[in-house]
Amino acid sequence: MNQPGISLNQGVRVVKALLVSYLLTGGLLLLLAGLLYRFRLDEGKIQIGIILIYIVSCFAGGFLAGKMMKSRKFLWGVLLGLLYFLIMTLVSLAVNRGLQDGTTSYFTTFLLCMGGGMLGGMCA
Repeated sequence: MNQPGISLNQGVRVVKALLVSYLLTGGLLLLLAGLLYRFRLDEGKIQIGIILIYIVSCFAGGFLAGKMMKSRKFLWGVLLGLLYFLIMTLVSLAVNRGLQDGTTSYFTTFLLCMGGGMLGGMCA
């Protein structure tokens, strides 16, 4: 008998894909920091780099989640993007003790993470 909801096996797969997303984020942020140091990039270019890192990381995680799940891939990608955004927001709240940017910035980041994850799942 099939029960609705996420099984333990599916949960582990999503956590693995999420871990890959965050490892990729860390590596890309280190690369961006190196580029900032070497080329003295201005704030606008850094912001673009951070946005691209969000999209690429969520895309990769969504792609991986979609490959592991085999069905409803785009939904698993959306879930990964949502979890990525929620964890990133919780860490930001813990470190900064509040929301620094405006709600428009958070909403845009939310859409980028969800969209990147969904596209990754669709391409899987």
